[in-house]
Amino acid sequence: MFTGIITDIGDVISVEQQGDLLARIGTSFDVNRIDIGASIACDGVCLTVVALGSAPKNWFDVQISAESVSKTNLSGWNAGKRVNLERALKVGDELGGHIVSGHVDGVAEIIDMQTEGDSTRVTLRAPEHLAKFIAPKGSVALNGTSLTVNDVNGVDFGINFIPHTKAVTTWGDAKTGDPVNLEIDTLARYVARLHDWAPT
Repeated sequence: MFTGIITDIGDVISVEQQGDLLARIGTSFDVNRIDIGASIACDGVCLTVVALGSAPKNWFDVQISAESVSKTNLSGWNAGKRVNLERALKVGDELGGHIVSGHVDGVAEIIDMQTEGDSTRVTLRAPEHLAKFIAPKGSVALNGTSLTVNDVNGVDFGINFIPHTKAVTTWGDAKTGDPVNLEIDTLARYVARLHDWAPT
């Protein structure tokens, strides 16, 4: 489990197709404190560490299944891309964002960006089957970042990015047309399930 509070901006060093997709990601994390098999959220996708190294800089390798590629924007990864990173929660860690599983539900698209003072208002378009789970003042994880929804209009929803968020995540790189990993709020998922469920 994760919180959606980004703790490092990594960079994709290489991507290779080896049955599954294998990506090497540079990081400022201390790799001596990461175990093989550990989970790291990479742009919001929970991925398993399969190798580690520290030359010429700290890095870790992750394998990405075809299922993960089909549900996310990871097919567009290439060398040099910056990615949001978060290590898995430990018992006793502060929950600063919201509960994030790292299981991306689909890909949204940035359709508009407007400057508002020092902040940036971003409008995204959700896949139609996920739009019902997004509510004003509710939470979503976008590229792994825990964010509050400002407004909803059909399948479109708005998010406001303050300067701090843009500085400590990859959201400072965002542009119109970008595909974005979307994870809906776990609570919304269960509320919808209870609403739709009927005993047989």
